[in-house]
Amino acid sequence: MSKLNVGDTAPAFDLTSDEGKQVSLADYAGQKVIVYFYPKADTPGCTTEACDFRDSLTQLNDQNLQVLGISPDKPEALSKFRDKYELTFPLLSDPEKTTLEEWGAFGEKKNYGKVVQGVIRSTFLVDEEGKIALAKYNVKATGHVARIIKEIEA
Repeated sequence: MSKLNVGDTAPAFDLTSDEGKQVSLADYAGQKVIVYFYPKADTPGCTTEACDFRDSLTQLNDQNLQVLGISPDKPEALSKFRDKYELTFPLLSDPEKTTLEEWGAFGEKKNYGKVVQGVIRSTFLVDEEGKIALAKYNVKATGHVARIIKEIEA
C-alpha cells in the first residue's frame, strides 16, 4: 500500500452509489472534491463522521467543495445508512476495495492494539485539476470535519 501525497494525481474511480448510479471522479472534473474513506456504514465512528459532513455540507458547498464518502459496504447498506441519517451527499460502494487500495486507504492498521488488515479512515481534497491538495490518513472521526475545514481555509 502506498500513500498519496499532495501534488499526486488522484486515482480515477467509477463506483456504484447509494442510489444505484455509477459515479466517477471524472464527474467532478473542474471542481474541488473531498473524498473520504470510512470502514463501515452505521457504526459509531462512521456515523459521527458522516453526520459531521452532513451538518457541514452547506459550509463546504459555499466554498465550492463537493463531498463523496467511500466504503466497502454494498449499495443497499449505503442506501439504508443515507436514509437513516438523512445524509445529503453521495456514498459510494467499493466492495472489492480496489479504490480503497489505490488511494492508500486499505492495509495494515492497529485496531484495539492488534495489527489487522482493514479500511484506514482517510480524507483527501482533490483540486480542480484532479490533483491531491490535502491527504490525511488515520483520522479520528470526532471533530475531523471541523479540522479539515480549518485547514482548507488556512
